[in-house]
Amino acid sequence: MYQLGLSSCGYPITEEMFRAYQESGIANIEISFGIKEEVTENLDCAKISALSKQYGVNLWSYHLPFGHFNVLDISSCNPEVQKDSIQYLSDLIKRVSDIGIDKYIIHPSGEPIEDAERPERMKRAKESLAELAKVAAACGGTIAVEDLPRTCLGNCSDDMLDLLSADESLRACFDTNHLLGEDIVEFIRKVGNKFITTHISDYDFKNERHWLPGEGQINWTSVLEAFKEVDYQGAWIYEVPMSGQDTIVRERAFTHSDFVKNANELFAGKPLTVLGTPKPNLPSWK
Repeated sequence: MYQLGLSSCGYPITEEMFRAYQESGIANIEISFGIKEEVTENLDCAKISALSKQYGVNLWSYHLPFGHFNVLDISSCNPEVQKDSIQYLSDLIKRVSDIGIDKYIIHPSGEPIEDAERPERMKRAKESLAELAKVAAACGGTIAVEDLPRTCLGNCSDDMLDLLSADESLRACFDTNHLLGEDIVEFIRKVGNKFITTHISDYDFKNERHWLPGEGQINWTSVLEAFKEVDYQGAWIYEVPMSGQDTIVRERAFTHSDFVKNANELFAGKPLTVLGTPKPNLPSWK
């Protein structure tokens, strides 16, 4: 139904990774590293481009870095942090655009955000997004603002629509496991005409979990129906780590073929093969 993709989820980019994508039938990759240090160590554009061409895996998107919010946050009330963040992310957009990546996923804020500072943080995030949207457009690409959980900016449809109003070229990356206070289907109906890409995973509605669909509580039949309603045409990009999650018990790590199987079951409306059991009584903050 949708083109299938998988985020690199911070793992080093290797030939083995691209070979596994090709052999399992995963057509698209999102290049994703969290903090600046991971980017410095792993973002070898020439290598990534060569592997993409060698194995026929499309470079679908690039997740701009996040974390270490005291030095990287486009909504920061510290003008120097805001300015430096815009410059750093602009440079990265230009780097990855040179190898054909044209969708740039961005977190609109760090956290926590107190209610009293929320209006100012929203104002600064929109200023930053407007600047970055122009940088992306000059590179032939698009900024995709990601919905976020907890106290972050973008934690509901109203926030997202406000953020996206900063520039008419801005679009959304819908992360299915980030909404903690709004119904997923209603969010899709309100923001879905702005979706350009996705981060697909499941959760327990208490906190983001990044589990495989079927391991959490999302009603995927309803989600897929809502995607049809808004005529989503982008890729189905899983953002689920291959292993190492401490909120769920699995007998083994995922293989790349597990994601293909999961997608085929989802799109065919079949019961989902469940590989993990969430740990009981998980706190909302974990």
